[in-house]
Amino acid sequence: MSSPRTLKSRETPSGLPDDPRATLRGGLPDRYLTPEDLVTMFGLPSVETVYQWRRKRIGPPGFRVGRYLRFNPAAVQAWEAERTALSNAA
Repeated sequence: MSSPRTLKSRETPSGLPDDPRATLRGGLPDRYLTPEDLVTMFGLPSVETVYQWRRKRIGPPGFRVGRYLRFNPAAVQAWEAERTALSNAA
């Protein structure tokens, strides 16, 4: 019979890190943006503008976490760069 394995300080019995952020740290941002963040970043008149963009599918891609809308900062930057390139080309 083998002896039980000793857990490292940051592991749970399943062998996974006890902080889920440690597992995903390489690929996820530290914080996702809210509609209010987009209002501040782009100087929009209101949060409703962000929701209108989403309904019309013209704004940055977002996703829902429960009832909350969130945006990946990298996707927002890519969307902004694309929009800037389009307006500079016109």
